[in-house]
Amino acid sequence: MTSPHKSPQEQHPLVTEPPWEKQRSTEGPQPPYILPRAPAPHTPTFNAGGAGEPPPPSRVEDVDFEDEGAEGPDGEAWETEDDEGLEDGMEAQDDSEVTFSLHSASVFCVSLDPKTNTLAVTGGEDDKAFVWRLSDGELLFECTGHKDSVTCASFSHDSVFVATGDMSGLIKVWRVDNKEEVWSFEVGDLEWMEWHPQAHVLLAGTADGNSWMWKIPSGDCKTFQGPPCPATCGKILPDGKRAVVGYEDGTMRIWDLKQGTSLHVLKGQDGHQDPLTCVASNQDGSLILTGSVDCHAKLVNSATGKVVCVFKMESVAPKATASEGEEAESNSVESLGFCNVMPLAAVGYLDGTLAIYDLSTQSLRHKCQHESGIVQLLWEENSAVVYTCSLDGAVRLWDARSGKMISEYRGHSAEILDFTVNKDASIVVTTSGDHQAKVFCVQRPDR
Repeated sequence: MTSPHKSPQEQHPLVTEPPWEKQRSTEGPQPPYILPRAPAPHTPTFNAGGAGEPPPPSRVEDVDFEDEGAEGPDGEAWETEDDEGLEDGMEAQDDSEVTFSLHSASVFCVSLDPKTNTLAVTGGEDDKAFVWRLSDGELLFECTGHKDSVTCASFSHDSVFVATGDMSGLIKVWRVDNKEEVWSFEVGDLEWMEWHPQAHVLLAGTADGNSWMWKIPSGDCKTFQGPPCPATCGKILPDGKRAVVGYEDGTMRIWDLKQGTSLHVLKGQDGHQDPLTCVASNQDGSLILTGSVDCHAKLVNSATGKVVCVFKMESVAPKATASEGEEAESNSVESLGFCNVMPLAAVGYLDGTLAIYDLSTQSLRHKCQHESGIVQLLWEENSAVVYTCSLDGAVRLWDARSGKMISEYRGHSAEILDFTVNKDASIVVTTSGDHQAKVFCVQRPDR
């Protein structure tokens, strides 16, 4: 599952031209193609230091810019979106192995099939979703019939089904083997969607505050009524019996999925002061981490519903003369997650800070700075390596033990909007505002 979804316009306020502004291409979609194998990415490393000594901004060093220099200064910098991205500082290098280019607008979401990790599903602003093969970018089938931007797309736990959801609330499910639609349903404006980790059960949160649960393909339905505001993020806990849902009013609820009742409600001082943006749980579901526009991440005991500790990162950017609300929003928590092999948690902030927290001491361990806002982060399943993608179009790997950057991958000419990593951490798949999805082969010097 991708990290919980928000409206991308709210998720990435630093994007100068919101991706929701429809900019449909006048040209028809182009077939997917395979790019020539790129050389190994440049892998600069530096010491991030401790809490009191943030590292210098990550950047590509010693890159050969001869090809760029060959172009005249009065090139076609204003004629295409790709060139605009380059003008904004995005590099012309492409470290990817495969590029999928059937989308004709920004690509908002991506997920891999859990069983084989050989298929991807992507959804975009062009109201389309595609299931395609990672090895060569070949299209398997299109998930047709959506009437708004597809912002949620993922496979069931056994890769039998694939579900896609658009902003208007239309959710569709297909069988992957025969490529046939088996179920569809329409709810209010869709905020997030997630498959159950052990069953053919789908959960979704909507702008009216409801969370929905369906059995697939029968369509048996149950609803969980929250406050009268959007259910902005959600996560099914590993036991499969509970789900945690965050809301725009700053509250968080832990739901009993079988009984349909609320086990715990965090509000007021225990909740957040602004909308929740993301939520995650550790491997056994005993701990929950919530993030918010209020710049705080809260660690919660899922059994008791009590807040264990609160993490806050002051923005490294100089504060502009703005209202307090604007200052708070400038460093919202965009993504977070737990390490499976060490008592560590990572929090990504909109100002570009990746914070690694030590849960045993409840303190900041490392601060890793990006030049642009972090969109999403993911931990490797079996190591203390965390991946980040950011508005500068790069994917970076960080060693959470040392705070050093392991490697960096580039190839997009616009911001990365979503990404995912396969089980053995050998492949990263990204989606971007440049209308493309890309497959990167991870090359790790430590293995």
